[in-house]
Amino acid sequence: MRRSGAAAGALAGRPAGERLAYEGALKRQAARESAARTYARALPIVPVRARGLTIEGADGRRYLDCLSGAGTLALGHNHPVVLEAIRKVLDSGAPLHALDLATPVTDAFTTELFRTLPPGLADRARVQFCGPAGTDAVEAAVKLVRTATGRNGLLAFTGTYRGTTARAFEVSEDAFDMRVARLPFPQDYRCPFGVGGTRGADLAARWTESVLDDPESGVPLPAGMILEPVQGEGGVIPAPDEWMRRMRQITAARSIPLIADEVQTGVGRTGAFWAVEHSGVTPDVMVLSKAIGGSLPLAVVVYRDDLDVWEPGAHAGTFRGNQLAMAAGTATLAYVRENHLAERAATLGSRLLTQLSELARQFSVIGEVRGRGLMIGVEMVGEGEGGGEGETGSERGGDFQGAGELRGVGGPWAGLEGAGDAVRDKAPEHARAPRPAAPGLAAAVQQECLRRGLIVGLGGRHASVVRLLPPLTVSDEQAAAVLDRLTDAVETVARSHARGEKQHQR
Repeated sequence: MRRSGAAAGALAGRPAGERLAYEGALKRQAARESAARTYARALPIVPVRARGLTIEGADGRRYLDCLSGAGTLALGHNHPVVLEAIRKVLDSGAPLHALDLATPVTDAFTTELFRTLPPGLADRARVQFCGPAGTDAVEAAVKLVRTATGRNGLLAFTGTYRGTTARAFEVSEDAFDMRVARLPFPQDYRCPFGVGGTRGADLAARWTESVLDDPESGVPLPAGMILEPVQGEGGVIPAPDEWMRRMRQITAARSIPLIADEVQTGVGRTGAFWAVEHSGVTPDVMVLSKAIGGSLPLAVVVYRDDLDVWEPGAHAGTFRGNQLAMAAGTATLAYVRENHLAERAATLGSRLLTQLSELARQFSVIGEVRGRGLMIGVEMVGEGEGGGEGETGSERGGDFQGAGELRGVGGPWAGLEGAGDAVRDKAPEHARAPRPAAPGLAAAVQQECLRRGLIVGLGGRHASVVRLLPPLTVSDEQAAAVLDRLTDAVETVARSHARGEKQHQR
């Protein structure tokens, strides 16, 4: 396994026993663990200590962690209030496993959770504790709306990721299931209709209405619609607020439960405690996990009481009563709320987006900087126009599947002949000609960041988006250090890419 020069240098200064332990752990992992492992391949480090934003590896190096457990660590690593909450339960002699029995720890968690819920939901909500992962919560939410409505189909959006269990996977982007209708998710840089902005979002909403109202669409009235207020694994794509309101109006008018997937966006991450609050939307169902467990496994579904038609035992999970996770989660929810960390995320996130946008103007390898709060994505692109490898119409900024109807075959698109071309002529340059996704450049930036002691993630349709998910407790000084290291990494990759292009042209 190759190591960067910096990592090798750090190891050289460590005792021989620690060097062998570090290298041995990586070798044993590669030999013993599944080929499905992901983060370990791109981030060959062995964490031994962590606090806040910082991880110390067994190689003696310190890293600024902007992966945060894929968004799980709202307060960073080992925050004092989380550790104190866990120790309090351990020292009390309380049961660590209680199934779904009422306990003081569970009661405290649900009370704090309900205190934070969006207006209009908290006063008539029910909570379902399910398995400990976000994918388990998706499973429960899908089963809930199918049971409550007596219908089977679902509406989902391109670019989504829900997890890896069967029911969660069927509503993810990569799955194909006749019971799930795929709808265009609005975005600017790679707009499904090639126009971006308000117009693109309006067309996406009208497409949804057409699918539901056209008796020949092949899509019967579904059991529910599931969406992310900000697509995370899909490339950090915020849903426009007006489009969110349109989805709420469309589903409410047709008695379709709206499921908001707040697994990654929740608990202050986007600059509001729950991302749906940006648009003022109150969903019928919320899927919650990651940060609500305060770094420990916990997942719940919160939903309107009139949907609560399950029979006892209709959905369960042996570890749904994780007492340590609930204690850690209660402490995290309260700390974020009392210390206004969502507002802090909004302010700092806006500043980082502005600074990163300036970086994008300096280096052509950055196609777009986007995000909300402390959920930020930097899309890396190559030369030319269009999508990356394996592009589809929705990814290259061209037509969404079936969007030929826009060219005037009647129905809801009547009078829009040539609308795409007309609007595209007035659209910003990035909306007119998105450049091809460059997963190789994104991976190179990730590795250059690691060499500089910065951990970042990758995501997006082609894994071409460098993702930043720092803890909400990140200081201004730490944020500046993150930006400096990322800037240095991008500059290094951009220069290397430019040299390679010149050599290729010769």
